[in-house]
Amino acid sequence: MSDGFDTPQAAEDAYYDALESRDADLMARVWDDSPDVACMLPMQPIVHGVQVRNMMRDLLRSDVPIDIRVTHIRWVGLGDVAIHYAQEHNNAAQAPPDAPGIFATNVFRRRGDAGWTMILHQNSPPPPDGPPRR
Repeated sequence: MSDGFDTPQAAEDAYYDALESRDADLMARVWDDSPDVACMLPMQPIVHGVQVRNMMRDLLRSDVPIDIRVTHIRWVGLGDVAIHYAQEHNNAAQAPPDAPGIFATNVFRRRGDAGWTMILHQNSPPPPDGPPRR
C-alpha cells in the first residue's frame, strides 16, 4: 500500500506538485495501490488500477507542457473519503488568460494510519458558455 499523506489537501498538493516537477516517485505515493483507482481524462478511455500508474508515468516522461494553477471550488469530507472539486488552468498551454479552466474532481480515502491517497482523478471540459453562475 502507498505511504499516504496526513490530509487530503496534502495528497492533492503532492499530486499537482508531482505533475509540475515530473516526479514519478511522488506521483506513485499519491495514488492508492487499489485496483479500483481510476483516472478519467477528456477524450481518453477510463483507466483503472495499474493502468493509472502507467498513464501517469508516461505523462511525466512526455514533453507535454505542464504548469497548472488550481482554483478550489468545494471540498467535501465524508469520514474516510474526501472529494475535492477544482478548476485547473494549464498556464503552459498558451491559452488566453481569460480562458475557462478544466473542471476536476479529486477523490481521496484514508486507510487508518497509512494516511490519505488518491483514488480518483477526473477532468471535464467547461460548458460551452463557461462556468455556471452561482
